[in-house]
Amino acid sequence: MSPSRGGPRSDRPKRRTFTAAYKKRILNEYDGLTESGERGALLRREGLYHSHIQKWREAQEQGAREALGGKPTGRPAASETDTDNERLRRENERLAAELARTKAALEVVGKAHALLELISGSADSGKKPSR
Repeated sequence: MSPSRGGPRSDRPKRRTFTAAYKKRILNEYDGLTESGERGALLRREGLYHSHIQKWREAQEQGAREALGGKPTGRPAASETDTDNERLRRENERLAAELARTKAALEVVGKAHALLELISGSADSGKKPSR
């Protein structure tokens, strides 16, 4: 192999590509054939396989569906901002509930402390000082 050829695989056949106009022309011609064996003769003449026709027709139908579809169906995807807002809203609700529980607990502890001081003060005043 000469070094000017490219690479170790440069001698392999190249994959064929077809233009949209060619595909459309072949599909129209294929669909117009009705006699027995005409479709096979077209494929042999052009060096194509039936799978080419199937894939091209499927792509054509998919394009038509997309063109007729208009708006996409289903629920629109949430943006990153909406997702963050929802996460922060839930966190805010959780923290507000936790704060309310903490305030209630502090209120109970404060009342218990006041009650204990009251009991302690009355217990101290009931004793007679010993000298």
